Amino acid sequence: MTEPRGGHIHVAGVGGVGMSALAQALLWTHGRVTGSDRHFDQGTDLPVFAALRAAGVELVAQDGAAVDARTTAVVYSTAIEAGNPDFLAAQRQGVPLRHRAEMLAELARGHTVLAVAGTAGKTTTAGMLGWTLERLGADPTVINGGALVAWAEGGRVGNVRRGGADAPWVVEVDESDRSLLDFFPDWSILTNVSQDHFTLAEVQDLFRAYAAQVRTGIVCGVGVAALLGTPRARIVETAAQPERTADGFAVAWRGIRLAVRQPGAHNALNALLAAEQCAQLGHDPRKIAEALARFGGIQRRLERVDAGGGVRVVDDYAHNPAKISAAWAAVAVPGNRVLGVWRPHGFGPLRAMLEPLADAFAAVCRPDDKLWLLPVYDAGGTADRSIGSAALQARLAARGVAAALAPGYAALGGELAQTARAGDVVLVMGARDPQLPVFARAVAARTADR
Repeated sequence: MTEPRGGHIHVAGVGGVGMSALAQALLWTHGRVTGSDRHFDQGTDLPVFAALRAAGVELVAQDGAAVDARTTAVVYSTAIEAGNPDFLAAQRQGVPLRHRAEMLAELARGHTVLAVAGTAGKTTTAGMLGWTLERLGADPTVINGGALVAWAEGGRVGNVRRGGADAPWVVEVDESDRSLLDFFPDWSILTNVSQDHFTLAEVQDLFRAYAAQVRTGIVCGVGVAALLGTPRARIVETAAQPERTADGFAVAWRGIRLAVRQPGAHNALNALLAAEQCAQLGHDPRKIAEALARFGGIQRRLERVDAGGGVRVVDDYAHNPAKISAAWAAVAVPGNRVLGVWRPHGFGPLRAMLEPLADAFAAVCRPDDKLWLLPVYDAGGTADRSIGSAALQARLAARGVAAALAPGYAALGGELAQTARAGDVVLVMGARDPQLPVFARAVAARTADR
């Protein structure tokens, strides 16, 4: 196995879900890992910062001071722009700049890599796969884009697990910046293919190119195989009809009943993919099903954050039309009212998906439901800001959807506290902004007595 070893490595934007996972993994191979984040500089005390400190990552200001000639590399994600002070310091000092995916692929090299890709569901599916393999005794290393609730106990970040030297690596790979093409996995789960960061044709081309790099096998959702051309890997396409149970959903699989506690039919299909991947690796289907039945979920994936009162508050990472539709459908049941909150995660994605987003919200918002749109999450830089949340609100109003613009968290929190009543579900959705889960928990606290 070839791994970068020793020395000091710096992670820019360490508070992000993917970057926090990588920073922890780099502690396995480097004597010192520092991390910077603009939210840390702003004095925002995010829970991930305390967990990173506990893991051994040193948090520093994002001013370039942590980078010197002895630094092995500065690791970044696509969200970090070229004018970042850590970037500039690396260029002055002659320190290599390494993309997150490139670094992760290098760390995993020499191991059996089980990659999880797809437009939607990959974080939950990767978590299910890692959890199940752990319960089956396979001792996997897992690097995921979201924290497993069970692994995040005790103040840990929960999106990383260090496994045995010869055990498989379960990694989530990302199509949003095309960085999944850095990986040549042995196996891959490919959940689904739909429009997100690019046009549908571009997304299909991207996954087709990725599939050609998979060595042994691809486990995919229904309809995906036809889009992949003729890769060298064997394709196993799964299909099932989820059925609602008393506490979740279930599907029939290999002559047994595969059930999960997570809400939403899509989570049963995620479990089906994880289960089939485990079976393809030679594990017993009944033991696989037993493990998945105990899976406790992923933070910010339909995560219920209230204390069980009359108002349910659910926090979800949904940021594209397919994920929004799935999340809303999972919490909308006859007789309840959904109070939805959504924050677009970038100006470019909002512009590219404006019409599909309007279609998605118009399809799921029932007459009694209501939606609030927060301002676009602005990460700075040179983004074209000409299209914002008001453009989506106007399209929804024209379709009769009760959608309102919210100026910020303070005003919206007060309005939700006044509006929510027993039986309602407050669904907080959006990606990238670390304040979203904080806001969801604040709403839960303010509505706990309903």
